[in-house]
Amino acid sequence: MAIKILDPQVVSRIAAGEVVERPASVVKELVENSLDASASQISVETGGGGVSLIRVSDNGMGIPATELELAFQRYATSKISSSDDLASISSLGFRGEALPSIAAVAQVEIVTCPAGEPAGNFLSIKEGVKINQGSRGHPQGTTVTVRNLLRNLPARLKFLKSTATENSHIASVVSQYALAFPEVKFTLSIDGKVILRTPGSGRLIDSIIEVYGLETARNMLEVNSEDGGWGNGSALSSLKVTGMVSSPAVSRSSRGYLSFFINRRWINSRLLSWAVEEAYHGLLMTGKHPLAVINLSLPAGEVDVNVHPAKSEVKFQNERLIFSSLQKAVRRALIETAPVPRIEDVAIAYGRPAAHQPLKALPVIASLPGISPPVTQPTPSLSLPALRLLGQLASTYIVAEGPQGLYLIDQHAAHERVLFEQILRQSRQQEVEVQGLLEPATFEVTPEEDETLKLYYVNLGEFGFNIEPFGSRSYLVRAVPLLLHRKDWAGAFRELLDSLSLETESDWRERLATVLACHSAVRAGKGLTDQEMRELLRQLEQATNSHTCPHGRATMIRLSSEQLEKEFGRR
Repeated sequence: MAIKILDPQVVSRIAAGEVVERPASVVKELVENSLDASASQISVETGGGGVSLIRVSDNGMGIPATELELAFQRYATSKISSSDDLASISSLGFRGEALPSIAAVAQVEIVTCPAGEPAGNFLSIKEGVKINQGSRGHPQGTTVTVRNLLRNLPARLKFLKSTATENSHIASVVSQYALAFPEVKFTLSIDGKVILRTPGSGRLIDSIIEVYGLETARNMLEVNSEDGGWGNGSALSSLKVTGMVSSPAVSRSSRGYLSFFINRRWINSRLLSWAVEEAYHGLLMTGKHPLAVINLSLPAGEVDVNVHPAKSEVKFQNERLIFSSLQKAVRRALIETAPVPRIEDVAIAYGRPAAHQPLKALPVIASLPGISPPVTQPTPSLSLPALRLLGQLASTYIVAEGPQGLYLIDQHAAHERVLFEQILRQSRQQEVEVQGLLEPATFEVTPEEDETLKLYYVNLGEFGFNIEPFGSRSYLVRAVPLLLHRKDWAGAFRELLDSLSLETESDWRERLATVLACHSAVRAGKGLTDQEMRELLRQLEQATNSHTCPHGRATMIRLSSEQLEKEFGRR
C-alpha cells in the first residue's frame, strides 16, 4: 500500500481514541476544564452509562464568543503559550485536545457566558462538523452537553462495559475530584437520580462523608506535613503532604481506595501506593489495604505531567524523596493516634470482611442534613497501662485487669511484638546473641535464592547468622541467632530469603526481624507459668507499639468497664 496523508476526519478519530477511552474519560476532561475555569459549582448529569448523555455545567469564567469556535480546534488552548510552559504546568488541562476529540466522536453542544456579558452563546457540533451557532440566554459559566458518544465508532462502542460499570467509572471520576477540591460544590446525577452532592465547604472531611459515608469518615486521621523534612536547602523543601488516611481499624480488600493528587491533579502511582502501604507496615493484616486521600503540593518543575495522553501518570524528579516524605507523614499520623482496640472495634477490624465494593463500583452516597462533620479526636498513645495478671485462657490468651477494664492478650502476637523490637534494638547496637553450631550445616538454595543471598549474606551477620559461600548454590551456616537455637532455624532462614526477595520498599531489617520474631515467639496452645506471663506483660508494657504484632494483628482486645456494667445491668 502506498504511503499517503490520512484524511483529517480519520486523524481526528485516531486522536480521539487516546483521549476518549470511555464515557468517564469525557466526564474527566470536562470537569477538569470547569476546575481550570475557577468554577465553585460543578454539576454532572449522565444517562445510559454516559453514552446517551453527558452534561457538565459550571459557574466558571466562561468562554468569550470570539473564541468559542476556536476552542474546538485541535491544539487550541488558553493554558499554555510556549514550550517553556510545559516545564511548569499548573492547570489540569493543557494539551488542547479534549474538546475537539470529544466533538469528533459525538454530538456536542456548548453554551457559555463570560462574566459581565448580557447573554450567552452556543455552538453545536456533530462528529467534528459545526451545525449551528448563535446567542442564547445562560448564567455565567459553561454547559457542555455530549450525546450519542461513540455512535459513529461501533467498533469502539462494543468494547464498553455494561451501563452499571460505565456509571461506576463516572462516579469514581466525580468522587475523586470532589475529594481533591472540597471547596467546590459537586453534584452528580445518573439517570435522573442524584447520587453525590458535596457541600463545597472547603473541608476535606465533608467530602469524605459524602463519598465514603459517616462511619468511615469517623475513622479518618489527618495528615499534614508542611514539608518533607528535608530542610530549606533541599530541592523539595516546599513539599507539602496533606489529606486524610484511615485508622488501622478500617481497611479494604483492594487498593482501590487510595486516592492521590499531585497539586490536586488526580493520578495513579505505584510509588505513592507503596509509600502509604509501607506506612501501615505492622498495623494492618496481610491482604488488607488502607483508605487514603492524599495531596502532594510541590514545585511544578519537580514533576512531569506530560507523560500520558490521559494525564493520569506523572514522573517525579526525586522519587526517593517523594516516597520517604509521604511514608513518614502517614506513619506519623498513624503512630500518634493508634488506640488499643475494644471488643466492638475488633469485630469490625478483624471480623469477616464485607463484600468488596471498590470506589470504582459506584460509591454509596449519604445525605446527612443537620449532622455536624466529625472531628477526628486524638486517641490514646501507644503506651500500655500497668496490667494485673488474672490467668490464662485456652493456653493461648493471657487474661489481665487494667484501669480501663479487662484485657485479653494473644500470647503469641504479644511475644512477637516484644521480640521484634528486641531484635531490631540488638541489631542496631550490634548485641545480637549468637549460637554456634557444633558442626557447620550445608544449606542448598535455588537459583533465585542464590541471587538474593549473594546480596545479603554478609548483612545477615547483624542478626546472628554466620554464613559463607560453599560451592555453587550452596552455603555453610556456622552460627544462628540464639533465639532460633533448638528451633527450625532452616525453615526460618528459608522464609527470610523469601522475605528478602520481595519487591518492596520496606526496610529489609524490619522484614528479617518480623520473620525471626514469628519463629521465636511462644506458640498458641502452650501453657505458661504465672511468672512467665507476668514477665511477658512487663515486656509488652515497655514496647514502643504494644497493640499490634509485626504482621499487623492485634496483640490484645479490651472489654471496657462501661461495657461490663452495661452487660450486667449496672447502668
